[in-house]
Amino acid sequence: MRARRATAWLALPVSVALLTTACGGGGTDGGDGADAGGAPTDVTISVNSTEPENPLVPGNTNETGGGKVIDALFSPLVEYNPETAEPENLVAESIETTDSRVYTITIRDGWTFHDGTPVTAQNFVNAWNFTAYSPNGQQNGSFFSQIQGYADVHTEDPDGASGPQEAPQPAAQEMSGLRAVDDRTLEVTLSEPFAVFPTMLGYRAFAPLPDSFFADQAAWEANPIGNGPFRYVSRQPGVNIEVERYEEWPGDPKPSIGGVEFRFYESAEAAYADVVASNLDFIEVIPPSGLAGNLYETDLAGRSISKTYLGVQRLGFPLYDARYQDPRLRQAISMAIDREAVNQQIFGGTRPPADGLVAPNVPGRAENQCGELCTHNPERARQLFAESGFQGPIELTSNADSGNAEWMQATCVTITNSLGVPCNFVPVPTFGEFRTAINAREMSQLYRTGWVADYPSIENFLNPMYRTGASTNDGEYSNPAVDAKLAEADAAPSIEAGNALYQEAERMIIQDMPAIPVYFQSFQAGWSERMQNVTVTPFRELDLESVTVSE
Repeated sequence: MRARRATAWLALPVSVALLTTACGGGGTDGGDGADAGGAPTDVTISVNSTEPENPLVPGNTNETGGGKVIDALFSPLVEYNPETAEPENLVAESIETTDSRVYTITIRDGWTFHDGTPVTAQNFVNAWNFTAYSPNGQQNGSFFSQIQGYADVHTEDPDGASGPQEAPQPAAQEMSGLRAVDDRTLEVTLSEPFAVFPTMLGYRAFAPLPDSFFADQAAWEANPIGNGPFRYVSRQPGVNIEVERYEEWPGDPKPSIGGVEFRFYESAEAAYADVVASNLDFIEVIPPSGLAGNLYETDLAGRSISKTYLGVQRLGFPLYDARYQDPRLRQAISMAIDREAVNQQIFGGTRPPADGLVAPNVPGRAENQCGELCTHNPERARQLFAESGFQGPIELTSNADSGNAEWMQATCVTITNSLGVPCNFVPVPTFGEFRTAINAREMSQLYRTGWVADYPSIENFLNPMYRTGASTNDGEYSNPAVDAKLAEADAAPSIEAGNALYQEAERMIIQDMPAIPVYFQSFQAGWSERMQNVTVTPFRELDLESVTVSE
């Protein structure tokens, strides 16, 4: 996402959480797309991406490769400003509440799916219930956990994904807190007040699904039908996915480009070489070979950008592996990493060492939450490592197709130098293979686990990853005290009160160190000579509605 065109929040005194815009779902004067994005064209641009892990179902996509395509194919109720990440209505005309528990959402008239059928409140109800219903196995199911009746449709596996037991059958198939009042009115009742809820609604898990999905899911997955600015054309596994502009899309600004090819490369270096030669139109992560000596600024003179975004890079522990159960081991490895040395050696100083789990510029973030546990301290690291009794070597792993090998190898060197224990980097060829192993709970090494915000809130950096059974809690971390603190934060009467409690939860999580914060994300993106009006969002994505091309 992870983001597209929007304006800012508009605070109204009649409600504690109201979103509203003028008709059209955007905040520019784009009109038919000519002013904001240039004259419409049939030209297709090419964007570097990775092979999606799963079929292109919004509720089962929580990785960046599939996410890029989902966000082109679907328009949610809310979107995020490509410059500021501020939320604003898109498909929603208004979102109203008086208690942060019961929300009445009015849907704009005129929105259709790519098959011409109208987007109605029932399409959201059906999609959300499908995603939340645990037998459907959707990875984003826990995003609906605040909705009343979620516990009736979603049961947890009693011994985790790696154990032999199976989750019990849910008591219901639909959440009691969802109701389509009429075609344009959706009523959502939460179990407890949750002020962050309207901000969440821009995440892809909350996208609607057409009736055709439920009539024949296999046929739909072969030809996905969304309601976004682009519609599906084709997919060649391991090669690309192509989409084309949906002319009936009522959002604003309308894309001027005719389509997008999401192209898959075996390595970031190969993609970078194609951008330099203008054989690829956009790459959002320039590999270390292009960063060395700021080479990219010469290679891509006048067609690159360096910018921080809402992301953090971490090393995750597979806590289902008994070898990693001792928190002293996890703390030791964190303090063994010389973050600043890796930053300077590999990234030329562009990746600030992480001092917590929440990225800079995220609403609710507190500085230096990690303290000494994220500070290079070889002596203390060796002491804790010895106390843990861990038998080496230490192994780190990541996919090799997105420019991570260099910093992972450099991190291993600093761990070895600090602890006197061998550390090895073990690459996995593709992101798809890497994610498959993570989801199957087959990891035996520390693994790269980057996070880019789904929506701008401290809550999004905690609940999805560190609450027991959460959608991206890949290491199966569980701490009942943390769960209770997160629940308390969720139910806080205001965003401000909730943020203070989320900060407490973050400090508790860091003491357990289920994942090591390594550095905060910045990106160096580049584009071809024919690209103009390039905006890269705070979520590190190309804004497809504003970019233009010249031949």
